[in-house]
Amino acid sequence: MRIWPGLARAAFERCRSARTFLTALAVAWTLGTSAAWAQPEGGGEASLKLPDLSQVPFLGGIDGHKLLMIGLIFCVLGLGFGLTIYMRLKHLPVHRSMLEISELIYETCKTYLVTQGKFLMVLWVFIAVVIVLYFGVLSPVPDKPISTTLPIILFFSVIGIIGSYGVAWFGIRVNTFANSRTAFASLRGKPYPIYQIPLEAGMSIGMMLISVELLIMLLILLFVPRDYAGPCFIGFAIGESLGAAALRIAGGIFTKIADIGADLMKIVFKIKEDDARNPGVIADCTGDNAGDSVGPSADGFETYGVTGVALITFILLGVKSETVQVQLLVWIFVMRIMMLVASALAYFVNGAIAKARFANADKMNFESPLTSLVWITSLVSIGMTYVISYLIVPVLGPNDDTTLWWKLATIISCGTLAGAIIPELVKVFTSTESRHVNEVVSSAKEGGASLGILSGFVAGNFSAYYLGMSMVALMSIGYYVSTMGLGSLMIAAPVFAFGLVAFGFLGMGPVTIAVDSYGPVTDNAQSVYELSLIEHVPNIQAELKTSYNINVNFERAKDLLEENDGAGNTFKATAKPVLIGTAVVGATTMIFSIIMGLTDGLTNNVDKLSLLHAPFMLGLITGGAMIYWFTGASTQAVTTGAYRAVEFIKANIKLENVEKASVEDSKKVVAICTKYAQKGMFNIFLAVFFATLAFAFVEPFYFIGYLISIAVFGLYQAIFMANAGGAWDNAKKIVEVTLKQKGTPLHDATVVGDTVGDPFKDTSSVALNPVIKFTTLFGLLAVELAVKLTVEAGSNLVHCLAVAFFIVSFVFVYRSFYGMRIGSDAHHSA
Repeated sequence: MRIWPGLARAAFERCRSARTFLTALAVAWTLGTSAAWAQPEGGGEASLKLPDLSQVPFLGGIDGHKLLMIGLIFCVLGLGFGLTIYMRLKHLPVHRSMLEISELIYETCKTYLVTQGKFLMVLWVFIAVVIVLYFGVLSPVPDKPISTTLPIILFFSVIGIIGSYGVAWFGIRVNTFANSRTAFASLRGKPYPIYQIPLEAGMSIGMMLISVELLIMLLILLFVPRDYAGPCFIGFAIGESLGAAALRIAGGIFTKIADIGADLMKIVFKIKEDDARNPGVIADCTGDNAGDSVGPSADGFETYGVTGVALITFILLGVKSETVQVQLLVWIFVMRIMMLVASALAYFVNGAIAKARFANADKMNFESPLTSLVWITSLVSIGMTYVISYLIVPVLGPNDDTTLWWKLATIISCGTLAGAIIPELVKVFTSTESRHVNEVVSSAKEGGASLGILSGFVAGNFSAYYLGMSMVALMSIGYYVSTMGLGSLMIAAPVFAFGLVAFGFLGMGPVTIAVDSYGPVTDNAQSVYELSLIEHVPNIQAELKTSYNINVNFERAKDLLEENDGAGNTFKATAKPVLIGTAVVGATTMIFSIIMGLTDGLTNNVDKLSLLHAPFMLGLITGGAMIYWFTGASTQAVTTGAYRAVEFIKANIKLENVEKASVEDSKKVVAICTKYAQKGMFNIFLAVFFATLAFAFVEPFYFIGYLISIAVFGLYQAIFMANAGGAWDNAKKIVEVTLKQKGTPLHDATVVGDTVGDPFKDTSSVALNPVIKFTTLFGLLAVELAVKLTVEAGSNLVHCLAVAFFIVSFVFVYRSFYGMRIGSDAHHSA
């Protein structure tokens, strides 16, 4: 790496003498372009001023401020809902052997999260520097002392990180309660309890997550002075986006290192799934929580917040009438409160139906009640959307339009409907009942791992087509409705419509999180069962009969847990495209906010948003390069870490005269996973961070093209990888559960496919969601920072900084492979 200081010096010398810095990067634009950069209208993000909510009456006379104060009560009720289920799960019966394992898993999860928390503090410093430079030096809040505004904005950026981190911690605590209770419930031989417990855990997380998010945003809206509440929203969103990106990336790397390390032992040593003698199994269980619980919880928290901030920013920039601003802001937040109510109502209705159908059944399709929950929630949410819209904004706009309420409700309902349609489409490619998944099994029967992997690629590619077209169709409906009068309220009504579609995606947020969280609980439940060695506990059958009135059938219990895990795999897969779709559709609204600032409200430089403007076109190409680097870098971190984990496990596994691996060896595998997760995340995050700064400083419309590109490339890359991985995962499950062919060459082939799919579905694809949103949101400040610096210090400095930032970013891009190669740390230490 000694070449980098020399390159940096050469680049800066080049900046001093060259007419353009992009000649060094082979990008054709002139320094004269920067002189035409439009300064954001009114001072940019620092001047986002909220309207006075108390000036507009609703529901016959309640002003907006008082109405949203009532919303705080619903947030508290949502928190109570989550905590009540949490306590119920904690007090469910569980055998001591299973409880011991779940508590060991929780302790390793705690160690991982504490390490991640310290790392997040380091990463926050990078964000804080930019926030201080922007809000404290170049663009402070107008007419307010920096000593007041800057600390509050920084404070809310920290609150954003703590929010993502806190709900992630709550998620693993709930899931580690639920995993052992689910394993124990299987001993009764009935399927309904082992469906009910994971779903309750998921609803607890979902309700807590959405309630905390909404509570914080309402507190900013209602109690922070409206002169700088807007910047506080931006700070909060950047903080939660940073937290989610870091936890999602690191968690995804950790979980797949552990999963691959544990799974490959089944082939090498011909041992069973979750064999207690395998020291990689505890790390795998920790990873299920680090990747499939921590990641989605933080991701969901951030998705919900950033989408809201995008809409708030659009309303403040794109709507001129303060009265309409108040009406739309209050409407959006009342709709958010309604989402909590709709999800809780649908949960109870679906619970009653599922209990009536399956409470005493000896066999059930575990996917059936989960599917009905999603659809009931979607329909209830849509119905309530129309009712709430009619009550809150029956008349809207300067012309007192009485039809806009149903048009706004229709646009949101397109997103809510997507939240139900997308899971159905995902199941076509990932469910154990899917023809695509069965095609993977059929291919593997004759062609081994090679043909099985190719069939998984086919499933992923087909899924990207169908999901992409469904999103286009629903967004097109939103666009069409937006042309029916919304233009009288705002600039670029179709962009607002896209933001509302993204908002509708989250219309059943608690349920989306619940079905996503179902998977890690069912996965862990299987592992807890095996690791507990409950079948070998002395006099266990008599103890279970005496203490719990259970006539146990161990084989029946294991079959139920495995079958339920297949449903968990499917519904983990269904949530991923919903979240990535929200990121992409919502990013459209945030990108528009940047465009509004750069074009003085679409009055200047609009011609630069065109393929005829070379930097814009070049930005479109650059985004694809970053997406493909990212997926490679995150997979490389998994590959190297898994190599080290396999190396350690093979050297230390003991299969003779032992019942289970030592806790010490298990913790060493966890340490290996943590080490490579952090190394990978550090390289990736800093490469993304400095690339965002570099490209923002190149030229603002180049950066707009870049943001659009990463959203579009990221959407299809994520869908392809997530669903190909889901197909491989459940192909293995069919071989294990339906065909009963564990330990056969067919099983080995599907295990290989599953290990290929692991980083596809749980590392690279899922991390693209927070990466896109972080880049877009952070880019909001970065591009304005570049504009301000150009005005204050001149374009030469900005170009030199762009080169410097790009070189730093490229150093970490380089390190993400050459510093992470299997041979690069030959003298490693576990």
